[in-house]
Amino acid sequence: MTFALLISSLCRQLAEEPRARLRAFAFALMAAVFAPPALAEGIAVTSATIEPADDGWNLEAAFDMQFSQRLEEAVNRGVPLYFVIEFELSRPRWYWFDEKPVVQTQVYKISYTPLLRQYRLTLGNQYQNFTRFEEVTRVLSRLRGWHVADNGALKKDQVYQASLRMRLDTAQLPKPFQLNAIASRDWTLASDWHRWTMTP
Repeated sequence: MTFALLISSLCRQLAEEPRARLRAFAFALMAAVFAPPALAEGIAVTSATIEPADDGWNLEAAFDMQFSQRLEEAVNRGVPLYFVIEFELSRPRWYWFDEKPVVQTQVYKISYTPLLRQYRLTLGNQYQNFTRFEEVTRVLSRLRGWHVADNGALKKDQVYQASLRMRLDTAQLPKPFQLNAIASRDWTLASDWHRWTMTP
């Protein structure tokens, strides 16, 4: 029985007898509270912090990534996926546009080698190999030690707004998949901008 049918049945009981009302309400409340939440497909930033380092400032972040089966199948058929992580630090100025001392991007590529039966996660000239697609997404969902600003790039005791997001770069998909991306939500993966303030 689906949750909707269960609630409908309980509502009918509410109209039948007064004593059933209390039992039905308590049961419906428990079902609503303890029912497992449905996992929505997409990307969300779950945490992000900027930490001081010897040579400046590093970004640590975590993402919740829920991909459709169609994306994994596309990778298995030889379609590489490119994920862009964008980060900005801005400082408001009342007399002009906001100052943006830091604007950074990182591009990660997920690909598959059928001969080796391995997935590869590439960042620039560095890469890691994995045997399962879930392992790739788990590593991609954790961002550690990304150097985003040098010493002296930020002014002490100034308030900055940090902004972070991740998105699937559909412009780097093969042309037929770019057309699919326009019409299908499976390919329009992008987190909202996650914003917070920090003071060096």
